[in-house]
Parts: sequence; C-alpha cells; structure tokens
Amino acid sequence: METDPLILDFENGIAIVKLNRGITNAINPDLVASLTSTLKDLKHDSGVRGLVLSSSNEKFFSIGFDIPYLFNLPPDSFRSFYQSFGRLCIDLLTIPKPVISAIRGHAIAGGCVLTLCCDYRFISEGHKLIGVNEIKLGVPVPFVADCILRRLIGYRKARDIMDSGDFFEPDEALNIGLVDKVVSLGEILPKSIEEAVKLSSVSSSAFAGVKNNRVEPIEEEIMAKLGEKEDLFVECWYSDIARSLLKEAISKY
Repeated sequence: METDPLILDFENGIAIVKLNRGITNAINPDLVASLTSTLKDLKHDSGVRGLVLSSSNEKFFSIGFDIPYLFNLPPDSFRSFYQSFGRLCIDLLTIPKPVISAIRGHAIAGGCVLTLCCDYRFISEGHKLIGVNEIKLGVPVPFVADCILRRLIGYRKARDIMDSGDFFEPDEALNIGLVDKVVSLGEILPKSIEEAVKLSSVSSSAFAGVKNNRVEPIEEEIMAKLGEKEDLFVECWYSDIARSLLKEAISKY
C-alpha cells in the first residue's frame, strides 16, 4: 500500500501540511495533485486561519522534481506534469491566508520553488541547503520562481542565484533574503505555527487584502507569459545537454 504523499494536521486553527514522499520528498504527479487538492480545500475552509508547509522528516524538505521518474515520461506527459506544478505554485502563492514554510531539511530546486511561493520562510539551523540549481541540469529556473525571486531579493541577487545554481546554508540564505528566519530544529514548527497565528489574529480579510496587493503583480507577470515559458522549459528538458546532465544526476540517487 502506497503512503499518502501528504500528512495533514491542525493546531490553533492552522493547517500543518507535511510533504511525505520518503526521505527526499521528490515532486511527482501524485504529490502535485495531492497538494493542489489540499490547498483548494484549505482555501475554502473558514476554520483554517493559516498554513504551515513543512516535511515529515528532517533531512529533506524536498529534493525537487522526481528526476528518475520524470526523465522517462513522453513529452506530453511531462508537459502535463510541469503545467500542473506551475498552477500549484500559483495556487500556493495566491491563497488568501498566511503561509509559512517550515524548512526542516534541504530545499532543492523544485523544493526551493515551493518555499518561495510561501509568505515567509523559516529554516532550521545546521547543514540545511536551499537554492535553485536548475541551470546545472540544463533547464531554466521555473518562471514562477524567477518572477518571485526578482521581486523578493532584487534583480542582482536573483540573477546571481539563478545563474550560478549554488546552494546556501541557513545563515547565507538569511543574509541574501532567501529565508526570513533561522531557528532551532526543535522550534521551527512551533515558531512557524505561532507566526501563522499572529498574522491571522486580527482580520483575515485585511490580511488577504494586503497579501493580494503584494502577490497580484507577480501573478500577472507570471500569467502573461506562462505558456511560452512552459514551452521553453519542456524544450530544454528534452535537449541533448539536459538529457546528459539529468542522467548524471540520476546516477547519484
């Protein structure tokens, strides 16, 4: 029997959503579908004041795309997956409730992209890497993350992060604005829940309005060119250089 790709708990009106696909929490169609459905339910649940997105283990928040599985998909199937992932990211970015990412382990590539779609990012102390290394795999950073990063940390820092494909330790990530707070592993979930409660404690409508003002321009930028950017990503995914780099990455799994 397959394990549910998500674990859902509730505390003080906050939904705690934990990625639960083994140690690496690799992103595949099942995880995308489950998270998309869960976000839809939580968005319309008046008893849920906010969300915390985390992982069920302390090693990985998410390693990113499930490359060994996705590598062999035919183009139409991969395109469908990638489009669904993009829509999931937009849903997460725009849900009218506070969303805190409690990063308990490495947040790599697509895993980092999910954290960027949250309102705040808390990462635990220690050897926890975060970053978007897509360029090292022969594909561009997903357009959703590109748009968010440039507005979040500025053009030059975003350029450097995406062009290099480097990963960052917690203190480095905090310094460049990639995360908002570094806390102990034991405190990251309580602190994240506490932050979500605080943000939703006065007026949910006011918070939703403030958030909409912040994310609406990003959503508009994304949607204006999303189709052509998806085409580019899929084209790169099946390019000779990406095939070679992805095979190399698979060999390290």
